[in-house]
Amino acid sequence: MLAEILPASVACAERFDDLEPVTPYPEEEAVVARAAAGRRDSFHTVRLCARQAMAELGTPAAPILPGPKGEPLWPDGLVGSMTHCAGYRGAVAAPATALTGLGIDAEPHGPLRPGVLEYVTLPAERERLAHLARTHPSTHWDRLLFSAKESVYKVWYPLTRKWLDFDEADITLHPNGHFTARLLVPGLEVAGRRIPTLPGRWHVAHNIALTAAVLGH
Repeated sequence: MLAEILPASVACAERFDDLEPVTPYPEEEAVVARAAAGRRDSFHTVRLCARQAMAELGTPAAPILPGPKGEPLWPDGLVGSMTHCAGYRGAVAAPATALTGLGIDAEPHGPLRPGVLEYVTLPAERERLAHLARTHPSTHWDRLLFSAKESVYKVWYPLTRKWLDFDEADITLHPNGHFTARLLVPGLEVAGRRIPTLPGRWHVAHNIALTAAVLGH
């Protein structure tokens, strides 16, 4: 699934369960030592995926610990992202020489809970979602938009170290599997140049809504 929505320079790995045995690094195990079993399993499986993506790039295996906001701390020279939800774990990595930022998010392909849509969307986004729901009713566009905002945040935060609220990015989803994020606040820059928009892709399969945002150089 991931390979369908990401550039060829990005290494991808994914799992749909936690059945594959994982021997975690002690530093990683310490992070989730007191967590419920399901949380520990998904934490370790997604890191197994991350190390498989790293191996594809020729990067030695290493612990991937969470940063202050839960963001994965990748080895020097890599950019990457991880995601997990019920029925899915995925990780991606790319050389920092190829990409500046990378974000992925997976969600169950179902409607958002009542009240969530109004909290995470702008009025213009809700208008566009209503049109998409009429013209392409088999897709849960509200869930895809939420996922796209999560992917955009995963590009934004490692580069800015600032919070990005849901109302600070305006997402336009397209039925062809693409989306565009218009950043409504300054902060994201590459080589001194402000980045006003981020491109993205989306894909739905196996009852999973998957999105990815990519920032080149």
